[in-house]
Amino acid sequence: MGAFSTTPMDVTRRRLNAATVQPARPAVSNSSLYFSILTSVAMVALVAFFISCRISRPLKQIGEAAERLGRGESVELDERRGPDEVRRAATAFNTMGARLRRFVDDRTRMLAAVSHDLRTPITNLRLRVELLDEGETKQRMLDNVEELRLTAEAMLSFAREEGSEEARAVDLVSLVESVCEDMADVGAPVSFDGAAKLPAICRPIAMRRVVRNLVENAIAYGAEARVSVRPDGGDIRVTVEDRGPGIPAVDIERVFEPFVRLETSRNRSTGGVGLGLSIARSIVRGHGGDICLENRQDGGLRAVLTLPAMHVVGDDRQGRRTPARQIAA
Repeated sequence: MGAFSTTPMDVTRRRLNAATVQPARPAVSNSSLYFSILTSVAMVALVAFFISCRISRPLKQIGEAAERLGRGESVELDERRGPDEVRRAATAFNTMGARLRRFVDDRTRMLAAVSHDLRTPITNLRLRVELLDEGETKQRMLDNVEELRLTAEAMLSFAREEGSEEARAVDLVSLVESVCEDMADVGAPVSFDGAAKLPAICRPIAMRRVVRNLVENAIAYGAEARVSVRPDGGDIRVTVEDRGPGIPAVDIERVFEPFVRLETSRNRSTGGVGLGLSIARSIVRGHGGDICLENRQDGGLRAVLTLPAMHVVGDDRQGRRTPARQIAA
């Protein structure tokens, strides 16, 4: 046999026939891949939800506390719970609340002191006027002195109520109804119609004064007062209507200014000293509500008092009371 030899052509063929073999990869199941993705997304969502709740819960508590503070309630946040930022916010909120309460208390005490100190010179002035000879001048002076006395008494009464009474939960329907019944017992032409039960946070004595003022105005200037209490979304709506001549549109807001009287005869039998509506609106706004006046289309004036309602689980606000009590004039 001859010797084995390799030609250049054979080498080229071997090189062309060479191949690279890679190891086979295991096949990945689609269901396993989807499950891994969903698990990861769920874990990220849970972590995000936990973080958002941890951040939003203290902010919600601060917001609710601020709303309660605006209604005149005494609120204090826990300064030891939550992250550092939340604790600092709670401390700042408590400091602000204390300063506001101190400011209001100082103003109330000053108003009470001034009103109280005015009573003595007013009494002395009235005694001196009584010594004058009878006549038109003496009567006018007595009327002016009496107006000063009523103003001082109104300011002192307001200061005492603001400084001594704490806000608490009351049934506003029962409160308004009791005011109407008290006035009806003395022959006032007052009617009442209300819902079942509408709890609210307020100072009861001050709120009774507000309702009485609105009802007395309706009777004095509109011959009768038709009072109703209804829920209005998250508020309570107290409406007092009369059959009077109404108020000019330009004076609708002006009557809430202190010492403004549309009746200019300065006769005490036809009006007060012009502080009633001003004090009433101040009290209601201090509770987070408001008072507005509007002329009715069929004649007369409508006074609307709105007050934030207190949420009560299971409270039936669709019920009706028994027919309203009504006494003719």
